[in-house]
Amino acid sequence: MKPLSSQIASLVEQAIRDAQSDGTLPTFEIPSVEINPPKRPEQGDYATAIALQLAKPAQMNPLDIAAHISKRLPEKDYIATIEVAPPGFINFRLNEDWLRQQVETIIAEGDDLFKLELGAGKRAQVEFVSANPTGPLHVGRSRGAIVGDSMARILEAAGYDVEREYYFNNAGQQMINLGNSLRIRYLEALGKPVNVPSEDDKSFYQGEYLIDFAKDLIAEKGDSLVDEDWQPFKEYAEQRMFEWIKRTLARVNIHHDVFFNEDSLYTSGAVWDVLKALDERGYIYKAKEWEGASEEEKAKAERRKPATYFRSSKLGDDKDRVVVKADDSPTYTLPDIAYHVNKIERGFDVLVNVLGADHGTEYKVVAYGVNALGYDASKIHVIIVQMVRLLRKGQVIKMSTRAGDYDTLDDLIDEINQTNESNLIDPGTDVVRYLLLARSPDSHLDFDLDLAVTQSNENPVYYIQNAHVRCVGIFRQAEENNLNDEGADLSLLGDDELRFLRKALELGEQIEFAATTFAPHKIAFYAHELANTFHPIYENVRVLHSDVSEDAAKARLRFYRAAQITFKRVLALMGMRAPDKM
Repeated sequence: MKPLSSQIASLVEQAIRDAQSDGTLPTFEIPSVEINPPKRPEQGDYATAIALQLAKPAQMNPLDIAAHISKRLPEKDYIATIEVAPPGFINFRLNEDWLRQQVETIIAEGDDLFKLELGAGKRAQVEFVSANPTGPLHVGRSRGAIVGDSMARILEAAGYDVEREYYFNNAGQQMINLGNSLRIRYLEALGKPVNVPSEDDKSFYQGEYLIDFAKDLIAEKGDSLVDEDWQPFKEYAEQRMFEWIKRTLARVNIHHDVFFNEDSLYTSGAVWDVLKALDERGYIYKAKEWEGASEEEKAKAERRKPATYFRSSKLGDDKDRVVVKADDSPTYTLPDIAYHVNKIERGFDVLVNVLGADHGTEYKVVAYGVNALGYDASKIHVIIVQMVRLLRKGQVIKMSTRAGDYDTLDDLIDEINQTNESNLIDPGTDVVRYLLLARSPDSHLDFDLDLAVTQSNENPVYYIQNAHVRCVGIFRQAEENNLNDEGADLSLLGDDELRFLRKALELGEQIEFAATTFAPHKIAFYAHELANTFHPIYENVRVLHSDVSEDAAKARLRFYRAAQITFKRVLALMGMRAPDKM
């Protein structure tokens, strides 16, 4: 089913072209036609202000332009009336008979409800999580995981062939520190003389998980590693940590298709190939300070050793960036450029990166590098995810992988489960997914544990899932009363049911908007609005009641089947379950 707003927009665009063809409107470039619900329901179901936009290029009164457009709009079975309103709006009201029949359309589409063709024949890649295996996933890292997986689901609903990728680095100083940290815990567990660094030592990982790893390692290897350096301990910790991360992600219904190792960019020579290519194009130079620095900055840099700079300022950056440090080691920028070249060369049409707030500048520099190499950086779309604060009893819980001061995502889910009385298995997974999604990623988020464990309408997760539960419950009762919805007369559906159907038909527009603006949180907003529309209707539109005729009951039962399918689809887009009972 194509979104109604897109269908109406196409009609309006064609009407403008027709008016230009017959000379009623002058020739000009037609801007994108936006179709939205009007501010007041009495004005109709959809409206456009395109005539106001065309007033200047057409040099005409917008009310006259709107009239010319409306006269050329064809009759459609889904449109009942078209009205022109001052100062130049065109309002559309849906045909209620057609609207009632959309119950059957929703039922027929089922799990593929509003599967769009925006990405038909195109490939999209979503890269998310991408945490190095130095510690388990805590709530802060998990926000990007939920946002990324939800974005992938929305792109799939928009018709793209989607690949989920995890980019990680199992080398470098952080991993050496991890290996050394486990080695210290291993020697400590064996009772060997060893100096355990203090909490102030930034090179030592404090997490208790390393104590557990050390005990397991002793059970497997005994004291055979006493004389070894950090390497075998790093390899063991890495393996265990990745197993843990994958289990945690699977628990919240996240599975990656590809795990891409940053080291492969070095072993293949891709990093240095990129540096050479940038140099050949005139974007690389060696200096103690970037070329556009002030004389004072250059004077301060006089004692430094030269570093290798990328002339990103030629592409719009506010200054040039170091890509190879004075010690000949690359900064993060160089392998990141090589990585994105690799992704583009794999043939993706859309690349989505879900990154933490600390990457706000980095991703722009990477895009400059991709453009400098002659690739199309417009394929790259970045979702910046801000920090999460975990609140318990109104108090902020500190989270740090290195210090071990955090609740893991597993701990958080377990705590929600312990206080949840539903019959779902692992109900905390759905709570975590929704609450980490239901705010714009570029806004800071407070994860309120007190709200997360609440089983009432105050908890949006309970509120949304309970709508699906109520639909299932109606069918359970109907079966007990030998009532089915076969041959239902949908003309018997009333205003309440039509109000929900109008909201349900917005799902296609929500998917389209979320997919084109890379805003997966919009589906979470919509899910709550849909539930907010449904619950009052559920109280009024009874199926099994002495005052309800059998024909009306069948029609309403059919309506609830469509409602159930809609809620199941929306929950699936967020990676959440559609429970039968709670």
